[in-house]
Amino acid sequence: MAVRIKRVYEDPSDDDGYRVLVDRVWPRGVSKERAKLNVWLKEVAPTTELRQWFHHEEPKWPEFRKRYRAELDRNPAIEELRTIANTHDVVTLVYSARDETENQAVVLAEYLG
Repeated sequence: MAVRIKRVYEDPSDDDGYRVLVDRVWPRGVSKERAKLNVWLKEVAPTTELRQWFHHEEPKWPEFRKRYRAELDRNPAIEELRTIANTHDVVTLVYSARDETENQAVVLAEYLG
């Protein structure tokens, strides 16, 4: 199993494998056709409260990772994502955040790893 991450604004490619959107809110300006997703698993995204608290502020990143992992420990939707990851050779976690190194898809990939 290979888990990759990719911004939804990047062009999909054949080597993306099974594409899973891991945002709670649909990305602005992206049609479902352009996104070429296999599934939108919004239940695995950070809660609205955590997302709004973090607001992609770099100093909050370590605490965000800790809090989000704690949410994932209690989130039954993570099992669906694990099943997807275990049944596909390549899974690409698709996200919309501008920051490519500090976002929920990074945490999810680590969590699954």
